[in-house]
Amino acid sequence: MAELSEALLSVLPSIRVPKAGDRVHKDECAFSFDTPESDGGLYICMNTFLGFGKQYVGKHYEKTGQRVYLHLKKTRKLKEEDTNSSSGDPPRKKPTRLAIGVEGGFDIPEEKYEYDEYVKIVILPEHLDIPRDGLEGLPDMVKDRISSAIEAILTADSASRKQEVQAWDGEVRRVSRHAFSLQQLQNAVRIPPCGWKCSKCDMRENLWLNMTDGSILCGRRYFDGSGGNNHAVEHYRETGYPLAVKLGTITPDGADVYSYDEDDMVLDPNLAEHLAHFGIDMLKMQKTDKTMTELEIDMNQRIGEWELIQESGVQLKPLYGPGYTGIRNLGNSCYLNSVVQVLFSIPDFQRKYVDKLEKIFQNAPADPTQDFNTQVAKLGHGLLSGEYSKPAASDGEQQLDQKGIQDGIAPRMFKSLVGKGHPEFSTNRQQDAQEFFLHFINMVERNCRSSENPNEVFRFLVEEKLKCLATEKVKYTQRVDYIMQLPVPMEAALNKDELLEYEERKRQAEEEKQPLPELVRAKVPFSSCLEAYGAPEQVDDFWSTALQAKSVALKTTRFASFPDYLVIQIKKFTFGLDWVPKKLDVSIEMPDELDISALQGTGLQPEEEEMPDIAPPLVTPDEPKAPMLDESVITQLVEMGFPMDACRKAVYYTGNSGAEAAMNWVMSHMDDPDFANPLVLPGSSGPGSTIACPDPPSEDSVATIVSMGFSRDQAMKALRATNNSLERAVDWIFSHIDDLDAEAAMDISEGRSAAESISESVPVGPKVRDGSGKYQLFAFISHMGTSTMCGHYVCHIKKDSRWVIYNDQKVCASEKPPKDLGYIYFYQRISS
Repeated sequence: MAELSEALLSVLPSIRVPKAGDRVHKDECAFSFDTPESDGGLYICMNTFLGFGKQYVGKHYEKTGQRVYLHLKKTRKLKEEDTNSSSGDPPRKKPTRLAIGVEGGFDIPEEKYEYDEYVKIVILPEHLDIPRDGLEGLPDMVKDRISSAIEAILTADSASRKQEVQAWDGEVRRVSRHAFSLQQLQNAVRIPPCGWKCSKCDMRENLWLNMTDGSILCGRRYFDGSGGNNHAVEHYRETGYPLAVKLGTITPDGADVYSYDEDDMVLDPNLAEHLAHFGIDMLKMQKTDKTMTELEIDMNQRIGEWELIQESGVQLKPLYGPGYTGIRNLGNSCYLNSVVQVLFSIPDFQRKYVDKLEKIFQNAPADPTQDFNTQVAKLGHGLLSGEYSKPAASDGEQQLDQKGIQDGIAPRMFKSLVGKGHPEFSTNRQQDAQEFFLHFINMVERNCRSSENPNEVFRFLVEEKLKCLATEKVKYTQRVDYIMQLPVPMEAALNKDELLEYEERKRQAEEEKQPLPELVRAKVPFSSCLEAYGAPEQVDDFWSTALQAKSVALKTTRFASFPDYLVIQIKKFTFGLDWVPKKLDVSIEMPDELDISALQGTGLQPEEEEMPDIAPPLVTPDEPKAPMLDESVITQLVEMGFPMDACRKAVYYTGNSGAEAAMNWVMSHMDDPDFANPLVLPGSSGPGSTIACPDPPSEDSVATIVSMGFSRDQAMKALRATNNSLERAVDWIFSHIDDLDAEAAMDISEGRSAAESISESVPVGPKVRDGSGKYQLFAFISHMGTSTMCGHYVCHIKKDSRWVIYNDQKVCASEKPPKDLGYIYFYQRISS
């Protein structure tokens, strides 16, 4: 005992009591996915509060000298059944909320286990074990300090729990900005408790009461033809009255309230008062119509793709071992799970992060939980090692291993780190897998500034040719891209007659209140999608340097290089005529082998004449003060509730190229801090002009361009020339490549140092790989649901000559991979 007391006294100065701002990592190892339930338990450093598995605790001591750790070990066992309760589980209720783990939402499986917890202090390097209750005999002051530290660690919220919301609610709504200032007309309108009808058509369902003037009008038409006739939203566009409540959803607890101005479902704390204005007593109302969430859930379940994509109608063979590790869903994180499963099936990502695991861990900073390379390497090792690819424990009722369910890994640290500071990926809301793929690629770029970059497998050059129709002269530019976005020409569907017949049968069924007929999905040939991608696109109001005036041009897109791995996104998500996001329900037979050699760019041809390389004037002759903006597009966007200045910028920055392009710009820049600021054009410092002294380029943007193979000087010039726009800066470099080469040569001839000029040995341009345009399909990510913001993602990957489905924790051999219903496809170059 004297030896233990002496050891404790020697480490006492390093023992800290966690404070409110400290992150206590007591659920997960910083370098592995070991937890207190793992065989070796988890060791929490009593100074830094970092957690370590048995394999890494000694290495942490050797690196930092920290000697004292709190060892947690949990043993799971089935809860004893309550003999007083009736046998059997109650029937599962149908979900009524777009939520997980809350009343009315999708169920989280009830915790059927309880834990025996073992706690002790471990002192290294002697590996002295001191039980929690073995502190007797120590001076009271010492005993109290150590006991306080132990108690504080055990009761503190773990770092992962602070990041993770156990129950996700897709219906969490914000209070409308109109709720406390809503003007209600004194027009003596009184609304009866039932028997409502749209005042502009005969619809008696999906009716909305405008809370300003009391108009009752039908809702929007959904993408599948159901819903209403858009009379409520048209009324808003005519009057500007912002709030409407869905009749039939009013109960004493609330109702569905929509703000047309904010374009979202909202909360109205004054709802009872606003309804009373029209004679409606909330306390006496009963629910008679489906809420918007119930409609969304019903639509998801009737889409017909859920069972197909998840292969849920077939008994699938579970797979275990290296490369077959499932990932737990941390609350709508299936988009992340699917993307990283595919990425770590690619050798370049394995070599970068998994093969160099020890070196990455050795060079990790003091807090490895906040280091990108460490957490990506940890994730890759967790997926590929096979250590965590084991059947989940049986719950005593059904063998989970027969369903392919694994314990898998829970990448909480990784998700928290890659989402940090991002307005979407930091939340537990569902996200677009394509957007996350590009977000992750961008993070890899920033963290591979001077080292091997696995992104090179995806990177390719796009050649864009603009041909002025008035002069027949051409302009060629190149830009970097990572994804081929493939349009879906619905007019090329092979089963048009069948689709028309289905639409007619569906219309009749809706009129007669009968069940909808079995879904008929449009079948579009892949060849038609490729043709649409390669087809010339007309560009109106193109500034022709050959004419020094506006003209009409044709833009043609081709590949200037072919990547090792071709990523194809099927553009299934678009906006309807009423600007409601919709998903095209389409089947495209994607080929197992693909040859896109015909899309290879040719560059300037001998018979072609280039336009003069002259920058367009800041103010064109027919625009004496400011560029002409398409007012009809601006009006459309403003009517949807976006700020006027933001709409003007959207039309300007998309070059008057139409409503869809402007809407996409708005959706991409809504979170910008200057989103609603006035449009600032090049030329002066007031509204409608660029500030004369723009902010210096950000180091992140400079580093990203430098990582592509350009010099720092080139990056700075490009960013300054494009007002610090990273995307436009790369395009600018390609369009001025000859000038940059000449400047670099002049720098060298004048004797400037290598640090000040581009080295002769470093090629100008991004590091892209090139080769054959022939590919074979090796993975695809599928989406189920009506929009990217809801539903579910799974991925299929071809491994060892067979298809494997990764559905969160479920990993099985695929029987019928639904290759025609994918969202993102990954093709690997066929070796010549």
